[in-house]
Amino acid sequence: MDKKPTKGKFLETILRSPQTIFSIKDVSLMWGEDDESIISIRLNKYRNVEKLIRVRRGFYAKDNNYNRFELATRIYTPAYISFETVLTREGINFQYYENIFVASYLNREISVGDQKITFIYMKDYVLSNDIGIEHKDGYAVASCERAFLDRIYVSKDYHFDNLAILNWDKVFEILPIYDNKRMERKVKEYFESYQSTQSNKAI
Repeated sequence: MDKKPTKGKFLETILRSPQTIFSIKDVSLMWGEDDESIISIRLNKYRNVEKLIRVRRGFYAKDNNYNRFELATRIYTPAYISFETVLTREGINFQYYENIFVASYLNREISVGDQKITFIYMKDYVLSNDIGIEHKDGYAVASCERAFLDRIYVSKDYHFDNLAILNWDKVFEILPIYDNKRMERKVKEYFESYQSTQSNKAI
């Protein structure tokens, strides 16, 4: 375990970290401290003097400008940003959602301050497969192709506004991880519909 910070350096260790969200476990590793009660007492002290904020039980942040995607993927792990959060940002869906949608091991909706987070259940063999997942800035996020397939995986019928954004080679590369015949048929339908639309535009 790493050497403990010297007295007066515990807070500095947190503030210098590129992370914006910290769990008790994170701080334990940073401080080289196994006793969670000691960690909690010290963190609450920093909270009381407004050096840190507590965003949720067991999770702290440097200030209110913390990365909400980072928080959303740290509460129930493993997890990654997907579904409408990615689909809307990438222009595949046009409807805006304030919720952050997260692929995880359970179905649940929670609120952290004014932010709602929707967790959607994925089977472990899908959730643990990294193809089409990018790790950046302290959180994991699906590519638009992975988010498209994730939504089909959990929804039998769904309308996508703009399939032209997708790289279909990547879609078919990722598809086998779901091991789902219904999905394979549905993706083929979406692809044929997209091809038909493109053909009509060319006329």
